[in-house]
Amino acid sequence: MRTRTENTARVVVIGAGMAGARLAARVPDVTVIGEESHAPYNRVLLAEVLAGRYPADVIALPPAEVRRGVRVVRIDRDDRLVHCDDGSVVHYGRLVLATGSNPVLPPLRGLGNTMPDGVHAFRTLDDCVALRASVRPGVSAVVIGGGLLGVSAARALAECGAQVVLAHQGEHLMERQLDAESAGLLRSHLESLGVEVHTECRVRGLRCAGGAVRAVELADGYELAAEITVLACGVRPRTGLAQAAGLEVRKGVVVDDELRTSDPYIHAVGDCAEHRSTVYGLAGPALEQADVLTEVLAGRPARYEGTRALTRLTLNGPADPGTASLDLAAFGDSRPLPGDDVIRLADATRGAYRTVVVRGDRLAGGVLLGDLAAVGTLARTWQDDAPLPAETSLLHLLTNDGGF
Repeated sequence: MRTRTENTARVVVIGAGMAGARLAARVPDVTVIGEESHAPYNRVLLAEVLAGRYPADVIALPPAEVRRGVRVVRIDRDDRLVHCDDGSVVHYGRLVLATGSNPVLPPLRGLGNTMPDGVHAFRTLDDCVALRASVRPGVSAVVIGGGLLGVSAARALAECGAQVVLAHQGEHLMERQLDAESAGLLRSHLESLGVEVHTECRVRGLRCAGGAVRAVELADGYELAAEITVLACGVRPRTGLAQAAGLEVRKGVVVDDELRTSDPYIHAVGDCAEHRSTVYGLAGPALEQADVLTEVLAGRPARYEGTRALTRLTLNGPADPGTASLDLAAFGDSRPLPGDDVIRLADATRGAYRTVVVRGDRLAGGVLLGDLAAVGTLARTWQDDAPLPAETSLLHLLTNDGGF
């Protein structure tokens, strides 16, 4: 294929997800290259599209100039060139890797190089649209994985009228965000929506017939009937381009506090980036990193010191006005270390639960389910990394105004 070389752009961004779109909107003289044919969209709302609450176009992000449907195949660091699959070559002054992540496809028996009919990942808008097209009331659906994405998918499928089973290998749902007690409340809420939840449940394989999934096989020999199977087993940073270009890669593309890789002219943000040994894999940190990098690329002092983002999730019942929704918010590290103070308030009647972890004179993290009236003050205090006033009662942290 004949190549064509385009004019030099000061900044080139590979990836048009939420972080790439944020940079497109805020950085001048930028070229954003994205593989997906869709305009950039808010992937946090994919479950709402699956549930039918929003049409796909509603979750589009503010318009940004993006070269869509183009895949970068190689980075030439010596000449600062990006080679694309359409034959084009783009020069860069600074390059930003915002390549995101791929869904983890577990090593299941019956799952080969191509997925059987009825088996879906749940990561992109195309995944969401394909899954939505296959759901009908009464269809048997198994969601494998009980993290944030799996819980969201299970709720959305239940809202579509599917008979949903959620199979999770861990001890409780959403281990990264929730403690055991709050996860128990979340489980109860899902079960009230008709979702059958199995924890400490290992999936061994898929039973297929005629090229389509028919059941999910568990390690104990039990089978779950499945006309639809959703793989929500986590994500893995997309680091292939970075590795091929000789950049330092561990779990993700290693970056410093200015989101700079081992090449001073290349940065990385979002799901593909590893900062201080952490890959976040969430939208909030990706946007925070994009905001910091915007300042860095403009020559203004800025440092990324870790996420201060709040994870929020609303689980709505199926189309039944009498079914209450469950609001969930989590921030920071809700798993206490030795010497931490932990304050909990639970109201089983109202289905409300609040817990915060205090480390020294600062909030380390917290989880709130049900009534989120206190979350604004708590989250701001945590995000500002501000010391708690000495006169503040720890119990008052969980009152509606945060006690301040």
